Amino acid sequence: MPAQNGKKTDKTTADNDEYFAPINWPADNVERKTVASLIPYARNSRTHSDEQVAQIAASMKEWGFTNPILIDETGMIIAGHGRLLAAQKLGLEQVPTMTATGWTEAQKKAYIIADNKLALNAGWDNELLAVEFGELKELDFDLELTGFDLAEIGELMPDEIEDGLTDEDAVPEPPETPVSVLGDVWLLGAYFECSDCKKKFSYSEGFALKDDGCPCEV
Repeated sequence: MPAQNGKKTDKTTADNDEYFAPINWPADNVERKTVASLIPYARNSRTHSDEQVAQIAASMKEWGFTNPILIDETGMIIAGHGRLLAAQKLGLEQVPTMTATGWTEAQKKAYIIADNKLALNAGWDNELLAVEFGELKELDFDLELTGFDLAEIGELMPDEIEDGLTDEDAVPEPPETPVSVLGDVWLLGAYFECSDCKKKFSYSEGFALKDDGCPCEV
């Protein structure tokens, strides 16, 4: 189990409560600070497009500020650069923050990376995700507020087939008594035509006249 300052520990699971008890977690204390007082990390390698910042801003308008910005004692941002940009886009003057007290420079640098990468390492259960989107759609909720665009949602939730129609790739089950069996030869649109009167006969009619010829008067 990793310990503070990035060093390993030989503490067992049974010692976890005692081990973590004295730690002052940043999330224990949330304090509002002015947007102007926060300092973005100059070498933040995580990028935020205008589109993504707009998505975060839309999320804030719907649910409020649910994840405080993590800063150090000087006000430098460790985690939450995208949330700061969204707050600025919304014209907020203050945002909730939590302070990482006593962190080493190495811990701060590492967490700036880990905070983003650890979230990316998670996956999705697409079947359950489709169920959730289906229920949200029935509730007439704006699905794009989830961060998924309509194309992604469409891949999870293909259009339902209307009653009476079948999927173009669907293969029907064979009947118990098939009309055609292996070895049958079908003549489609076949007919006989008299070379003299040009009268056309169906295949069954014409086949009966093949020896005697057409009964027409020429």
